[in-house]
Amino acid sequence: MNQELRRKLNRITDILWAGGVTNPVTYIEQISYLIYLKLLDEEESSRELKARLLGRGGNGNGNGQLLFPKQAERYRWGKWRFKSGTELRDFVRDHVFPYMASLVKEEPQIAEYFRDAVLEIVDPNVLKQVIDEIDGIDFAKLGTDVKGDIFEYLLTHLGQSALNGQFRTPRQIRTMMVEMVAPDLGDTIYDPACGTGGFLIDAVEYILAKYSTEPQEVPIYGEEWLEKRGQTIKEAKAEIPTLQTYRKGPGEKIPDWNLLERSIYGNDVSRQMMRIAMMNLVLHGIRKASVKRANTLSDMGGLSDDDLNRRYKVILSNPPFAGVLPRESIRKDLPTNSKKSELLFLGVMMEALAPGGHCAVVVPEGLLFGSTSAHEELRRKLIEDYDLLAVVSLPAGVFKPYAGVKTGVLVFRRPIETTKHTKDTKEKHKGKVWFYEVRADGFDPDKISGGGRPETPERNDIPDLLEKWSDYKKSGFKRISGVKAGTLLPAGSDEPRCWWSPLQAIAENDYNLAAGRYKPQIAEKPPDEDPAQLIRQALTLEQEITQGLERLLKGVEA
Repeated sequence: MNQELRRKLNRITDILWAGGVTNPVTYIEQISYLIYLKLLDEEESSRELKARLLGRGGNGNGNGQLLFPKQAERYRWGKWRFKSGTELRDFVRDHVFPYMASLVKEEPQIAEYFRDAVLEIVDPNVLKQVIDEIDGIDFAKLGTDVKGDIFEYLLTHLGQSALNGQFRTPRQIRTMMVEMVAPDLGDTIYDPACGTGGFLIDAVEYILAKYSTEPQEVPIYGEEWLEKRGQTIKEAKAEIPTLQTYRKGPGEKIPDWNLLERSIYGNDVSRQMMRIAMMNLVLHGIRKASVKRANTLSDMGGLSDDDLNRRYKVILSNPPFAGVLPRESIRKDLPTNSKKSELLFLGVMMEALAPGGHCAVVVPEGLLFGSTSAHEELRRKLIEDYDLLAVVSLPAGVFKPYAGVKTGVLVFRRPIETTKHTKDTKEKHKGKVWFYEVRADGFDPDKISGGGRPETPERNDIPDLLEKWSDYKKSGFKRISGVKAGTLLPAGSDEPRCWWSPLQAIAENDYNLAAGRYKPQIAEKPPDEDPAQLIRQALTLEQEITQGLERLLKGVEA
């Protein structure tokens, strides 16, 4: 994304801020409405051109009617964007939004996007300025990657606050989790608490890169970070071996784009977040994703029977940790009787995972060692009925400045055949769980600057984790890195980053999954001094104390 486009986006947010739309979630939502209307107008122009070339007279696109047939042309961006004042505001608010929400049969996803949409830019002059700025962006000439970058840039505003508990999972953690589950084309991908859609976008980018002839390697800090350093990615990695990167590509080798689009699923309880996630996906080229507003924990949360019965090959999520639901509202099909949202969300993912599917989820550390019966029972089911592959301990500062809670990541898969016979359980206990302690994630754990943590690319354990995970996975999860839990390492050894524990030992510890519980210890280094000399010094000191006490006693008796 070039500097001119970045300046234009900054002008838009500045105009909205000055006009009283100061909540980042709200102004991103408002911008997304207008961007969507501009995109649909450009798409309609493309349809009309194609129809004329095919001799259809501009009446259709071969797959049905145009989005704006003759009687509805007045709702197109190009027809009303020249209006001004209250006429402009009232027309967009009272006519354009309702028309888009009415397209339930023609374009159900567009209708869902605009359902209950409210224009909150009440100042007509502010609205006019924003529309003029957006009108100057020719989205049709921008690549999908640039359009995606536009929205990602806007979403950085969310990183500066945690409004209503909404904040984004940092890219370094999302990238790590996506690489660990490695989604592929055709896999159904799901986030039951999708927020802005970050995990879904990263999963799509991972697949696009896999199906690209020449994928581009990008630092987690973005391409501008490289430009400021005046380096190529190869030069930066040579200088900083711990630099974390991810891959991007156009995905030109994907044989069926519809297959990719229709494999993306997400829910969020907030309609604002749902809209932002949908726009994020649209600008990344994914128009047909199934993203809907729903409370995935509740029987009355808006999920259809199809939603409840669907199973997914890949699940990625960082669900809300706080909150307790009324017992009467909680879904009856979940593998836990808890009312705590963190246990319920883990239960949702366990239940929704398809046989052979993989899940990576951020959980609060308390879930890993909580001693309530609900905590222990859910962990037992995770161990007994699933393959828990890894527990990744994250640094306490990962979610600063808006949260300091200590978290971890669980990576597990659902066996293709799940049995619960006693002998199978005993056999399963011969398995292992891999633990990795991430002490540094590429950002300063203590400092906050400009609403975020400063980059520390030279301190990042995640590339090492991913390298070891790759080797582990290639071995069919048989050759595991690190030493066995409980091992006493020789004095002077480096503090271990990873280790493993037999499932039997975990079962004997009330299914406690806290990484520190199984961390190998380092023996204390024996003192350098001669033991005999230390004994003589102790005896001399004791004699001096005894003599001092005897003198004190004589003084008292005198």
